[in-house]
Amino acid sequence: MKRILYVASLMLVLTHAVSAQKTKKGWYSLFDGKSLEGWKVGENASTFSIENGTIAVNGPVAHLFYVGPVNNHDFKNFEFKARVMTTPGSNSGIYFHTQYQQASWPDKGYEVQVNNSHTDWRRTGSLYGIQDVKDTLVKDNVWYTEHIIVKDKHVTIKINDKTVVEYDEPAELPKGREGRRISSGTFALQGHDPKSKVYYKEIMVKPLP
Repeated sequence: MKRILYVASLMLVLTHAVSAQKTKKGWYSLFDGKSLEGWKVGENASTFSIENGTIAVNGPVAHLFYVGPVNNHDFKNFEFKARVMTTPGSNSGIYFHTQYQQASWPDKGYEVQVNNSHTDWRRTGSLYGIQDVKDTLVKDNVWYTEHIIVKDKHVTIKINDKTVVEYDEPAELPKGREGRRISSGTFALQGHDPKSKVYYKEIMVKPLP
């Protein structure tokens, strides 16, 4: 009996913790501003740290995956928003429909580019290697909003509320892109190289039907 009451109490606490993150408009916060709770990184974990209420990304190649309770960290249709700030010469990215991986670049999912002045010509807002943005839309050292919307096979990417990518995934993908497919999965933040430093905050998701 005591065990049943304990489990019931624990479930109530967990349910309250998740529901407390939800806003009236259906958005959930994925980052508490003070820890990496709900996130997981494999090798080169020191690439990610907390600085002044942000996730600071600076170090060797690494990826920080959301593994928390919201939607059991498995999203198909959704809206995702994050406030981002790059520093000069930096590169990063936001993956969606991916899954935890111990090392290297994620094999699964799509990357949305974060890069305003790195030598890579694919700029912020690019659906990396699929539909790329060549123009520099935002400046370094300035906070901006990166907004990703996925509905079925359609992807919309907005930077500061301006639509920069509209992409419909074809039924048949080119060979070698088996992992780059709209399916379902979690999100990941990319640590690109030791010379890059990028900040993230106000990381939010709104699951869609």
